[in-house]
Amino acid sequence: MIKVLVNGANGRMGKEAVNAINNDAALNLVGEIDYKDDLAATITSLKPDVVVDFTAASSGFENTKIILNAGARPVIGTSGFVEAQVDELKALSKETSLGGLIAPNFSVGAVLMMKFAAEAAKYLPDVEVIEAHSPQKEESPSGTGLRTAEMIAAARTSSPQITSDKELVEGARGADLHNVKLNSIRLPGVVAQQTVFFGGLSETLKIEHNSQHRESFMPGVVLACKKVVERDELVYGLEHLMD
Repeated sequence: MIKVLVNGANGRMGKEAVNAINNDAALNLVGEIDYKDDLAATITSLKPDVVVDFTAASSGFENTKIILNAGARPVIGTSGFVEAQVDELKALSKETSLGGLIAPNFSVGAVLMMKFAAEAAKYLPDVEVIEAHSPQKEESPSGTGLRTAEMIAAARTSSPQITSDKELVEGARGADLHNVKLNSIRLPGVVAQQTVFFGGLSETLKIEHNSQHRESFMPGVVLACKKVVERDELVYGLEHLMD
């Protein structure tokens, strides 16, 4: 059985992860800790194969380094990683020969949404991303929004049209990443939603994904725990473990 430690086990996503791991015959939950606990010492003591991290965006990067340096494989559900941090963690993973995953989104449907958006961007380069989460979401835009913009930018075969960005109120047109507009909504009652809105000649296309409950992310978490032990490198995006 694959031994799993959950960091951030007292949070909403952490609690769901604990339940999902306990309900899978191939996984053995060896520990539950939270952000105030000593992550490195716990790994040394319990010797998990995998550490699932659902703490906070502000600690995700450092926690991933701790996990790899302690000899475990990270499955990271916190977001907010920038490209340089991902590159540094991939290099550390290579040095330690330990597999791992940083997942902007663990939902299979959300991963498919991003892949479909990248495919559409080859033909419809004019696009905006609108993502919505609960007010408790620490950062904006979400990791899913950032990853979607990156995938769209990489897939485009032509440049989008130049549109007016004159703002009567600063920020009205959202953020810009790789010439993809990103708009963030934070409202109570929302778990996770994202719409990728394409415009073309006399037509529009919307690709939308909605998570009604955090349990929708758990099949991806369980899959990741099983797959990272078979790998010797860290990947960014659940799609790399699904293909």
